[in-house]
Amino acid sequence: MNVSPVVECGRFPAKAIPGEDLVVGATVFREGHDLVGASVALYAPDGSLAARTRLKPKGIGLDRWEGLMRPTGEGDWTFAVEGWADVYGTWHHNAEVKIAAGVDVELMLAEGAVIFEAAAAERTPEEARVLAQAAAALADTTLPVDQRFAAAAAPAVTEVLERNPIRDLVTSSPRFPIKVERERAGRGSWYEFFPRSEGAVLDPATREWTSGTFRSAARSLDRVAAMGFDVIYLPPVHPIGTTHRKGPNNTLVAGAQDPGSPWAIGAPEGGHDAIHPDLGTFEDFDHFVARARELGLEVALDLALQASPDHPWVTEHPEWFTTRVDGTIAYAENPPKKYQDIYPLNFDNDYEGLSREILRIVLMWISHGVKIFRVDNPHTKPLRFWEWLIGTVNEQHPDVVFLAEAFTRPPMMHALGMAGFQQSYTYFTWRNTRGELEEYFNEVSHESSAFFRPNFFVNTPDILTEFLQYGGPPAFKIRAVLAATASPLWGVYAGYELYEHVARPGAEEYIDNEKFEYKQRDFALAEAEGRSLAPYLTRLNEIRRLHPALGDLQNLTVQSTTDEATVAYSKHKQTRPGDPTSKDTLIIVVNTDPHSARECTVTLDLDSLHLDPEDFNEDGTFWVDDLISGNSWRWGQYNYVRLDAHYEPAHILSVRRSS
Repeated sequence: MNVSPVVECGRFPAKAIPGEDLVVGATVFREGHDLVGASVALYAPDGSLAARTRLKPKGIGLDRWEGLMRPTGEGDWTFAVEGWADVYGTWHHNAEVKIAAGVDVELMLAEGAVIFEAAAAERTPEEARVLAQAAAALADTTLPVDQRFAAAAAPAVTEVLERNPIRDLVTSSPRFPIKVERERAGRGSWYEFFPRSEGAVLDPATREWTSGTFRSAARSLDRVAAMGFDVIYLPPVHPIGTTHRKGPNNTLVAGAQDPGSPWAIGAPEGGHDAIHPDLGTFEDFDHFVARARELGLEVALDLALQASPDHPWVTEHPEWFTTRVDGTIAYAENPPKKYQDIYPLNFDNDYEGLSREILRIVLMWISHGVKIFRVDNPHTKPLRFWEWLIGTVNEQHPDVVFLAEAFTRPPMMHALGMAGFQQSYTYFTWRNTRGELEEYFNEVSHESSAFFRPNFFVNTPDILTEFLQYGGPPAFKIRAVLAATASPLWGVYAGYELYEHVARPGAEEYIDNEKFEYKQRDFALAEAEGRSLAPYLTRLNEIRRLHPALGDLQNLTVQSTTDEATVAYSKHKQTRPGDPTSKDTLIIVVNTDPHSARECTVTLDLDSLHLDPEDFNEDGTFWVDDLISGNSWRWGQYNYVRLDAHYEPAHILSVRRSS
């Protein structure tokens, strides 16, 4: 009963990426007093059994069982939970009680011998040898009783039975679906920049701008790749309308040189299937994509399903928009924000025609090497459309990834994940206190992880939180550490590494916003003068790449601290299945107060760290190495921590293993 991860009774598949550990659980019980066991059976896309893993009881007397399953490749996998009578466990418990009481001693030992003999007949030669030796010892009346019984629980025996238990009365749940997609669907570091700003030139005499191009932007890719990012995300690159074009800082009147918002898509030069002439040609775009690929970057393109009043769709397909009673087309609004330069689409009048056109556009950009789409405001379009579009695209191109930019109510955000979006923006941007972070980390890593993959962007052109406005450089470090370590997906908008923090008065967005104007930044000079966060971001991405524990979502455990501003959590992964020595464990401690030093006691749940006896020192401590500062300490269950936000607000501690 209550099998997980199951999404809407199996209507939608749970999400996974190759090598990711998924937490599987179920309530398993039977009548009577005999012991019960449980396993998860994982089936590959061809239907074959890929792995069977024993589950462990969670809690005492709750009949809840949990464990991990790890699909190894892409495709449509399934799993089932199996409950069974634990033959060995039941016998061992009963024999232990009766032998201690001197009741039916020989009978209990004889029953054990029969159990082992029967099990040996169905095992590999090595396993059969171990079990046959145990059976022989149980039946050997020349040996002391305690020695005979101990042979049935020898380490070699328990190891065999842990790996391949003696099961009877096996029952199974239905098989439930798991969609395993490529790694970039669930792991990645994103960087956003505006191509028109990369290489843009301001004439000091005329104060006129010359736009950057795909060719000049391609030269900026070296800087992005050097920081260790995986994805370069571009806002819309299409022609921009002039009707109601917005000026600097979202003003209603634009000057002749104002480029307008890239999200006001469409002009006489074309719509969603065209490139803004200032940026270049499709040949230039293809060069940009190829250069990104050479540097190990993938290009993510914005898919904004809306139009400027000058978009060809407005005259060719007015039925794709909402006409008001006065005959005008309704523009976009998100009160108190108004977007007079944008018309939202209306699927109600010609669902089929509009859907086919959008599919055509997506497939066209895929043909130019785009495999990732960041979708603007998907919550304003029908869910059935997304389920159809993503399903249709992934059927032809299973490696294409869709990110939902959906800052809306949780049910809609979650439903978009179920409908097929591989990842989503989140509320992380506004979670700043210890309590808010702990609650949200638990939610996204444990409650919604089967269908909702969180991408923790630290900022966007639209979002500059008060925390960053007033927190100074420490705030930028704090948010970067939290995002890069708590989620396998995180993102940064250009300028973050320069500590850009000045907001437009009365708004939670940047002053002189790049959405409405060109922006020049001298990244190299800032780094040379020590005014750049780029080295810190580079180190975070390096840590992510070196430590597999940071690549999984469900393995986060919130740890306890005595300070209201200090948050602590850990992540653990056994990197090679079946090899208990291959463990990667990190403890992250962050001072969320950017203005001061904080000190506290961090109390660790040692079980969550999966420590081995060999990992401990003689005094019961174990070594941790700080991956940021390079310092090392002896830690235990209780640990004093002091983090000065102005020096270094975070520890990323790697647990040192004996091997």
